[in-house]
Amino acid sequence: MSEPLITGVGISDFGRFPDLTEEALAQAAILAALKDAGVGVRDVEAFYCGNALGGHLPGQRVLRELGTGGEAVYNIDNACSSGATAFHLALQALRAGQYETVLVFGMDHLSGLGGGALPLNERDWNNRRGLVMPALYAMRAKRYMHEYGVSAETLADVSVKNRRHGMRNPIATFCREVTREEVLSSRTVADPLTLLQCCPGVVDGAAALVLSTRPAQGVGKPVRILASVVQSGLFEIHQVDMTEAEITRRTARLAYEQAGVGPHDLSLIELHDAFTISELLYYEALGLCERGEAPRLLASGATALGGPIPVNASGGLIAKGHPPGATGVAQIVELCEQLQGRAGQRQVDGARIGLSQVTGGGIWGVDHAACSIHVLAL
Repeated sequence: MSEPLITGVGISDFGRFPDLTEEALAQAAILAALKDAGVGVRDVEAFYCGNALGGHLPGQRVLRELGTGGEAVYNIDNACSSGATAFHLALQALRAGQYETVLVFGMDHLSGLGGGALPLNERDWNNRRGLVMPALYAMRAKRYMHEYGVSAETLADVSVKNRRHGMRNPIATFCREVTREEVLSSRTVADPLTLLQCCPGVVDGAAALVLSTRPAQGVGKPVRILASVVQSGLFEIHQVDMTEAEITRRTARLAYEQAGVGPHDLSLIELHDAFTISELLYYEALGLCERGEAPRLLASGATALGGPIPVNASGGLIAKGHPPGATGVAQIVELCEQLQGRAGQRQVDGARIGLSQVTGGGIWGVDHAACSIHVLAL
């Protein structure tokens, strides 16, 4: 059996589109991916939809107007890891020989929820005590700053870098460069995190991928999948180190083993920078540096475009935006375009191996409910 490859990619603009439907955004991404792969919708044997907030049967709602023939549709919700988890499951089906060509898409339309804070589960004891995501990350940031002597300016510099990258991405929500001073003077969300250190709360968007074991006939060179790993979080009933991203460290170790590569073999990374502190924690969890050394790595310019290991060349969640169901798929689209040399002004020179990392939700304590990591190469 042939190796499953990514043969086509598509992505919508990311931003606030209250006059568009979630279905329209996803359909645009799907049609773009099919065109990129050189196949028609009837060549696809199964569809995998990642969606976090779209309600019942989101995949079927998207596909009913595209002329599909009743093929299997799988709807996957794993919070912000939904799209990446859908990709993982589609890959396993191809490797098992269940299908030869499948399509994965992720989407969310947060402006359709009316704005404001996302609804929270009142049964979650963290939520009842006010430990919502911004507060949780702010607490982790405070502890990290205390443990390692990190300044607020360092946190702000993550936003400056990623927004500079986002200026080069035509589909990004925010395409404006900011200064460190602007970041620090933006209104406080949860001390020490200011508004420009948080990914935007209301973003719409969709992304899609065609995977196949059939001979490729698309525009770009097919992309190989060296590793695909999904892990779940631990229930924390004892004191934990909130400066460690345990689930990401664990998932990364498995992904590196599966891919037969290490962190220093990577050409670029797309990671889950929902807040500035998360990017620093993930540098360490992914093995780019030792504990407490992330600020130094950032300051060196190593993770900026032009550096040896650019992180979030797309602009990341902070600049590109974060429709939860779409993010994991969008990260993989970015890696594919980079590896194929199709990333335009944000192209990473000599990109050979890329890694995507996305977490999802929280269950009990400071870490996450899900983490998905993928390693890709030509």
